[in-house]
Amino acid sequence: MNHDFPAGKLDSLSPREIVEVLDRYVIGQRDAKRMVAIALRNRWRRQQLSPELREEIFPKNIVMIGPTGVGKTEISRRLAKLADAPFIKVEASKFTEVGYVGRDVESIIRDLTEQSVNLVKSSSLERVERKAEDMAEDRVLDLLLPPSPSRTAGGQEDEPGQGAPGDNTRQKLRKQLREGRLDNRTVEIEIKERGLPVGIISNVGGMEDLEHHLRDMLGGLMPGKKKNRVMKIPDALKYLAQEEAQKLIDMDEVTRDAVERVEQSGIVFLDEIDKIAGREKNMGPDVSREGVQRDLLPIVEGSTINTKYGPVKTDHILFIAAGAFHVAKPADMIPELQGRFPIRVELEALTKGDLVRILTEPRNALVKQYQALMETEGITLDFTREGIEAIAAVAVEVNDRTENIGARRLFTIVERLLEEVSFEAQELQEKKVVIDASYVNEHLKEIVKDQDLSRYIL
Repeated sequence: MNHDFPAGKLDSLSPREIVEVLDRYVIGQRDAKRMVAIALRNRWRRQQLSPELREEIFPKNIVMIGPTGVGKTEISRRLAKLADAPFIKVEASKFTEVGYVGRDVESIIRDLTEQSVNLVKSSSLERVERKAEDMAEDRVLDLLLPPSPSRTAGGQEDEPGQGAPGDNTRQKLRKQLREGRLDNRTVEIEIKERGLPVGIISNVGGMEDLEHHLRDMLGGLMPGKKKNRVMKIPDALKYLAQEEAQKLIDMDEVTRDAVERVEQSGIVFLDEIDKIAGREKNMGPDVSREGVQRDLLPIVEGSTINTKYGPVKTDHILFIAAGAFHVAKPADMIPELQGRFPIRVELEALTKGDLVRILTEPRNALVKQYQALMETEGITLDFTREGIEAIAAVAVEVNDRTENIGARRLFTIVERLLEEVSFEAQELQEKKVVIDASYVNEHLKEIVKDQDLSRYIL
């Protein structure tokens, strides 16, 4: 399957096809991809049912077990993008039960709703973009050539050829404006300044949401000041187009759509779930970790959270939890929370072969990124097969010797490897740089050999 699928078109995607799309960005991890593909397809299946039965079918939340850097977050993020769904990643270790320093777990849903509103608003703005640009163009023309009294009184322009000489001038100006011949001219436009109070409340756990509410409330009560600003015409067109676009969209409708998206297709990625599951004494007080789990339980089970956009029900939000589980086990979570994550999938540690594929195969592969970046300087990076295998071998060796951070090690290694080329790109006489095994060994051998140095640099 070579063609791309547009985001959000789940009715055209089978679980197999979802996996194929994920394969373009994440190497390996077949079992995890299959599980999330089924979870995503089940959402579409649920929407086809009668309203009564639909409400009784809840998402099968997933626990991903595996070391860092093997693709847990990327699978979830790509899944949300594919579904055009609101998505948020949070670290479970950042939350504590009420009474301990930390964030209120309900802020997860508030942040997810905010993401959804931004997503829907951006989509709505795109739909009215052309009309907003036309309206901004008319406003700039009004500034360059104020409307004639007849047009102002009648509210409409005369037919071409029948109006006053000013109408012909306006059409000539419009043509010049669209051709960019007026780009160096300036106009004076009225802009609104909205002064919002800053730092109302100190950064205490659970209080940041109250501060956001107060800012919104006080910002609405305090009318924004207006002042005139001189801008070049391109900047004025951009500013006025944004202003007109805001007027054209119905924010009440945007909010309703956004809340519905959160409730029906929202995805929450709970990272480091193992950090609040362990019972070992060296991991901190059990009461705090268990308290976080009990605080998470209501939103995972299904509850109603108050947000500034109205109440949001969490019953059908998909929760994907992830953790390395080196010390703790999924069975160390409280039984009630375990029951809400019925699907468990183990992700495999990355091999040298996996790292070679990660460097070259995905759409956003690291090798492709650096080749594109250096191409802007006229530099051609030629990665040989032996060179790529050498990079992967270094990553495996450093991961084994220090802390295993999976594919993330590649970013550090390749950045270090190409540091000289990146710094001297403009002065290089030779515009083609071959990254072979000898190049990799020459630039990284001292760091790899010195374990203390590699621990801090790689």
